[in-house]
Amino acid sequence: MAKLTAEDFIKALQEMTILEINDVIKAIEEEFGVSAAAPVAVAGAAAGADEEEGPSEVTVTLTGVSGSKVGVIKALRDITGLGMMDAKALVDNVPSPIKENIPVSEADELKAQLIEAGAEVEVK
Repeated sequence: MAKLTAEDFIKALQEMTILEINDVIKAIEEEFGVSAAAPVAVAGAAAGADEEEGPSEVTVTLTGVSGSKVGVIKALRDITGLGMMDAKALVDNVPSPIKENIPVSEADELKAQLIEAGAEVEVK
C-alpha cells in the first residue's frame, strides 16, 4: 500500500461529509487510544482558573501625594524602615515602587496605611 501524504489526506477529507469525518476521528481515537477533545478541555479549564484567581503577588507604587508630604514620609519610614532622606526621595520622585512582589493581602494593608497618611497609591 502506498503511503498517504498529508496533502492527499486533506483532499480526501474535503470530499467527505461531516458524518464521515466524525467516523474517521472515532476510528483514529479507538485505534491509537487517544481522544481529540481531552487537550482542549484541559487547556480551557487551566486558562479559566488563572483568570479567576488573579495575581498572587503585586507591587505597591506611590503615585502621588494628596495631603502633607510629612505624613506620607513618616508612613513610608514605618513601612519600609528607610531613613528620612530616603523616604523623602521616594515622595519627591513619584511614581516610586514601595514594595514589590508581596502578597495581595499585605499590599492592601500598605495601601490603606499610605492613603490614610495622604498618599496616592497604585497596586498591580
